Amino acid sequence: MAKKFEEIEVWQLSRTLVKEIYSITSTDKIKSNYSLKDQIQRAGLSIMNNISEGFERQSDREFAYFLNIAKGSAGEVRSMLYIMHDLDYIDNIVFQKTYNQIMMISKSLSGFITYLKTQPKKS
Repeated sequence: MAKKFEEIEVWQLSRTLVKEIYSITSTDKIKSNYSLKDQIQRAGLSIMNNISEGFERQSDREFAYFLNIAKGSAGEVRSMLYIMHDLDYIDNIVFQKTYNQIMMISKSLSGFITYLKTQPKKS
């Protein structure tokens, strides 16, 4: 088990995703749509921050709870990618690359949640 949240692979993937989201939202097309830009940035940040917050709680049950919140935020990012693609703010290549990143994160979170729920209770 990781000794600090920075060692957790899904947190590292989320950090990379946040960087990608900020890069995408710095384009002129998206910068002018402040609410969309702000929402996808906050959802991306929520993934990585909930992973780190849950880890710091030092309880598998609470960690799984926060990972579920992170997974919900991953769904929000995925939904917003569709909106940005439908509005022609991002092209197919950017959409697919970012979509693949968020799907990998979502699957990793699901696996991590399942793992934590199968761990014996600590006394």
